[in-house]
Amino acid sequence: MSIPIPADADPRSSTGDVHTSVTRLADGRELIYYDRAPVRRDSWPDRRDLPDRPATGSARLDPRTGDWVIVATHRQNRIFLPAATDCPLCPSLDGRQTEVPAPDYAVVVFENRFPALVGAATGAVRPAPVDGVAGAVDPVAGPGPLAPTADTGADLLAEMPATGRCEVVCFDSRHDVTFAGLDTDQAGLALAAWSDRTRALSARPDIRQVYCFENRGPEIGVTQHHPHGQIYAYPFVLPRTRRMLDRAAAHRAAHGSNLFDDLVAAETADGSRIVAENDHWTAFVPFAARWPYEVHLYPRRRVPDLPHLDPGARAALTPIYLDLLRRFDRLFDAPAPYIAAWHQAPDAPGAAEFALHLELFTNRRTSSKLKYLAGTESGMDAFSNDIVPEEAARRLREVGAA
Repeated sequence: MSIPIPADADPRSSTGDVHTSVTRLADGRELIYYDRAPVRRDSWPDRRDLPDRPATGSARLDPRTGDWVIVATHRQNRIFLPAATDCPLCPSLDGRQTEVPAPDYAVVVFENRFPALVGAATGAVRPAPVDGVAGAVDPVAGPGPLAPTADTGADLLAEMPATGRCEVVCFDSRHDVTFAGLDTDQAGLALAAWSDRTRALSARPDIRQVYCFENRGPEIGVTQHHPHGQIYAYPFVLPRTRRMLDRAAAHRAAHGSNLFDDLVAAETADGSRIVAENDHWTAFVPFAARWPYEVHLYPRRRVPDLPHLDPGARAALTPIYLDLLRRFDRLFDAPAPYIAAWHQAPDAPGAAEFALHLELFTNRRTSSKLKYLAGTESGMDAFSNDIVPEEAARRLREVGAA
């Protein structure tokens, strides 16, 4: 099936030096090309015969923790580590059709073919229960379940459609590069795409939080080798963010100041865990790092998300982000697997206290050893670290000079 863009829609737009063109894949998913110049790439059709898009899965509430768990069975069929010749994220060339119809691209974003979150919330919603008390309202948990799964204990067996959106962000058309290997202009375009999509998805009334991230390396869990990141737009506030909001509110009540501002100031004053900095950003290994090598990156002027960065901070982000990724590449004999997780403010009470920041970490602790999340971490969310954070920061400073 082929679903074209409506005839009266202009698929091109531009903001500053970022230009986009929009098209639809054969199954109706949206695809957006990002370029530095006004290139028209949307004229290349997707000629594949694709199955229908998956139905919306479900989100089930764990009444013990207040966490939502997504159930999306269609993801069992997603493509897993294909050969380079079968990569679905490369451009369509030599008669081979991929997820990207054009024969070349700079940066491209498209809806995930195997999404955990799909569709938009419709109809009336009722609030989620708080602490198992019927009728109590948790304004942070999300729009709340649409229908309980049982007549008895309804609030203990709460469920709602797992609506939202999952997108893939291809950083480059080349299959064998990494984000750290991009030049400053290309990396900046990829970051601009993350920012642009955050702005667009945050505008949806059913979205509570937008999460941009990159997984790099099979050891960390990637299923595609091609350099790419992802965006998840959730209908609820994520568990770690909820805990941070609670801590920020408690800090404000106790000290009359912002938790994140005070944290960055304390790390800067201490100095022993600073890894890199410029006029707009500060990167440090956190005092209570959970991973062998973990760096947090904060803008010096607190903002809620990527779209709110001013031009100076936006320009200064690309070089320091590339610098941090390249330091991780030089830690061991081979580039380290990592997760780059952008924490952005949700649509929730107390969100004004939140600060945009990056958490970059690897599960590699030596050249030949990985840190596995075993009994205490996976079972109790209680982390232990084999490397002293100050030593990790010293090592990351050393490799930066290489």
